[in-house]
Amino acid sequence: MQLNELSGSTLAYIGDAVWSLLVREYLVELGYGRAKDLQRLSVQFVSAKAQARFYEQLHDAGELSEEEEEIFRRGRNFKSGSVPKHTDVQIYRISTGFEALAGWWHLSGQQERLRKVWEQVRTSVKLAAEPR
Repeated sequence: MQLNELSGSTLAYIGDAVWSLLVREYLVELGYGRAKDLQRLSVQFVSAKAQARFYEQLHDAGELSEEEEEIFRRGRNFKSGSVPKHTDVQIYRISTGFEALAGWWHLSGQQERLRKVWEQVRTSVKLAAEPR
């Protein structure tokens, strides 16, 4: 597979799955077990608004290389046919760029980089409920 030939949307597709798995593993490790709690809490990590915020934090802190910024732009600039009803188009595109980055890190074997970013992001989110 040639990573440089994959579209931003393909990278985002993979990144969405990778990011969701990181979030799910984290919540289960914390002791959350009820599906209702897992779904509600995962939104703090996987919603378009949350992912756009994570990108902005990394970008503003200068944490991303030029190559990573280019991958982000490939995902962000992909024009999908639709945007979720309650999401601003700009926020949605930024979150797609963030997912493309996660997909690229995973597919290019940069698991350590993915984990480092995950740890930075994870510690920035304060979960609202205690596990039951």
